[in-house]
Order: sequence, then C-alpha cells, then structure tokens
Amino acid sequence: MSHAVSATTALIVVDVQPDFMPGGALACHEGDAIIEGIDALLRARRFRHVVATQDWHPRGHVSFASSHPGHAPFDGITLHGHAQTLWPDHCVQGTPGAALHPLVDWSALDAVLRKGSDPGVDSYSGFRENHGPHGTRPSTGLAGWLRERGVDEVVVCGLARDVCVLWTAQDAVALGFRTHLLWELSRPVTPASDAATCAALQAQGIGIM
Repeated sequence: MSHAVSATTALIVVDVQPDFMPGGALACHEGDAIIEGIDALLRARRFRHVVATQDWHPRGHVSFASSHPGHAPFDGITLHGHAQTLWPDHCVQGTPGAALHPLVDWSALDAVLRKGSDPGVDSYSGFRENHGPHGTRPSTGLAGWLRERGVDEVVVCGLARDVCVLWTAQDAVALGFRTHLLWELSRPVTPASDAATCAALQAQGIGIM
C-alpha cells in the first residue's frame, strides 16, 4: 500500500491463527508466509481502527466432519438449506491452534471478533454468520461497530483468501463499505481457487491491492 490511509478506513485481519498454518489442523497453502507482512503492517500503525477476527469453535461444532458419522473432511452436506463444507476439527475454543498467532504484535488491535461459536451455525465472514436455522444470515455486530466509529472503507487480509477473507470482503461491500483485499497478505486453502476468487472480487467491485 503506497498511499496514505484515511482515518475512516479500518483494517480487518481475518483468522491469523496457528491452525490455519502449515502443520495446523486446517492448513492454508503457504499460510505462514503472511505473518511477517501482517506484523509489519500492524506495527506501522497505519490504521485508526484494526479488527481481528478469530475462528472460535466449540467442540463438536456442526462444521466438523467428526460431528457427522460416515463423512470425511472436505465432504459437502446441506445445512440450513445451504451447501456446507465439512472441515477437520480446527480452532477449538481455548486450544493453542485457536489463538491469535503469537508471532504477530497484536497491540494495535482495538477489537477482536470471535466467530463460529454457535455450535449449530458456521461463520466464515466477520460480518454475518453463514446461514441461520431460519434461512437468515445473522449479523455479528461488526458493521454497526465500524459505522459507530465513522468507518466507511475496509481493507481485508488474512486467511483463508478463498473462504473467510472472501466472505468478509463480499459482505463488507454488500453492507455499503468501500472494500479492498490485500492479496499478498492473504493465502488460500488451495491456490486452485485463485482465479475464481479474483473473478468474484472483481464482479463485486472489491479492489485488489
């Protein structure tokens, strides 16, 4: 990022947690490659508001393949009328893999949003749950928190680019925020998804920085 950042712009750092790093329960492709850059960005204090999201699942969460006998990780099921990928058990509340990554200086944060804590609902986006039991996507409250602070633009980075980062950026723009994604400070579950992710971002007018 070469330009000055407005006081009305917030940084959202999505799910930078050990379970999404190589060797973790749900490793993203080269997930650890973003740690140094995100640490430097936070230390630079470029943003007045910095929010981190944190996947924070109870044991036996509905998104875990282990909660569905006969299913394996990465199988698909229908949940609340929508497609749901089943994942390896990951980011279980209170475990080291669920912590914010210890090699990042998080002192610039002014909010941490824990998501995915409802045992029956998955939550990729920082703004809304995936799909509630009544066909809704319940709010996490993040949009209101940002608006109360005068934020009208968000910059998103973190993990995974093709899942939680993408959903967060898509919801941000749908909720009226000017939205940008820091491509080099994000990584996907699999790089095979990158072309589709780019197309989805461009279709919604989300800037790739």
